Amino acid sequence: MSLHVLIAGGGIVGCLTAMELVSRGCKVTIVERNQIASQTSGESSWAGAGIMFPLLPWMYSDHVNTLTNHGSALYNDICARLFRETGIDPQLLHSGFLLLPSFDREAALSWCERYRMTVEEVEASRFGVQSSRGENALYLPDVKQIRPPCIMHALRAWLESHDVRLLEHTELVPLATGESKLTSWRTTNGETLQADRFIVTSGAWSFDLLKEVADKLQIKPMRGQIVLYKPERVPDTVIYREGFYLVPRRDGYLLAGSTLEDVGFDASTTGTVREEICVKAEALMPELHQLPVIKHWSGLRPGTPENMPVIGPHPQVENLFLNTGHFRYGLTMGPASASLIAALVCGDKPWTDPTPFALP
Repeated sequence: MSLHVLIAGGGIVGCLTAMELVSRGCKVTIVERNQIASQTSGESSWAGAGIMFPLLPWMYSDHVNTLTNHGSALYNDICARLFRETGIDPQLLHSGFLLLPSFDREAALSWCERYRMTVEEVEASRFGVQSSRGENALYLPDVKQIRPPCIMHALRAWLESHDVRLLEHTELVPLATGESKLTSWRTTNGETLQADRFIVTSGAWSFDLLKEVADKLQIKPMRGQIVLYKPERVPDTVIYREGFYLVPRRDGYLLAGSTLEDVGFDASTTGTVREEICVKAEALMPELHQLPVIKHWSGLRPGTPENMPVIGPHPQVENLFLNTGHFRYGLTMGPASASLIAALVCGDKPWTDPTPFALP
């Protein structure tokens, strides 16, 4: 008899976790407070830029790099499978990554050598970018990007075709203290949902669900705002300078962002930040000056210390698991963390040591 797993949270991490569990023979239910694969307020899975590369990886621990590198490497197969089985193209692009000064050059080159990442010393002008110090730029041609709304739509279609139950616009009641094993989880409308195993993948909302049973869980929402342009030309690569990026899309759109704002669960956009983003974008591509902003949106990331997610079993509740707190890299880490948590849930051997990601 297959395991029935309930997943609390239908963002990119939750959907990839469900896909992995289904592939291992599990029956899966996803409970989502909004709607899966829709532009709902605050959902970082829909709102992100889709760069499959930490910003910047040499600033993070080996554990973070282990997840991001493994996760990124899995996307070729995942996207091919989703396209083949749903007809929806997640728009995976090998667009490369142009890194403009200032940055720790020695650390960057050392990291690329250690992780066998191809790197070239280039001039920014080669990519049509304006930079006063562009002669010291680095180009990483193997960096990929994906279009978050497209992969979310593909994942939703795949999950539906594999009989995953999607309970949308449904909120779970926060767990109470004293639980040693869950047999069910109640919703705010009084429904009782039964399962054999339970996984929390609720991103920025995870702490509210678990605060009575996991007071050491350090997750809080961090807002990021992005604007969208449609210029006459888009660069051939992702451009990054000092915390700011431009991301070209296949259809000629250009993303510019993003911010890191500690404002709680406020997912609104602000005119001040919009202007700041536009000024930074125009400094890199002057032709963006006076172009209309097509769209301006925000998402709430699940902020964690050192960008370290929590992936593993709850230390006291024996059939409760966590796969949350991926901060800026839920999409990049998603396939790796999904594989790791699915192995732990199913009693299989995980692909890496899960100890560093355990709940304190």
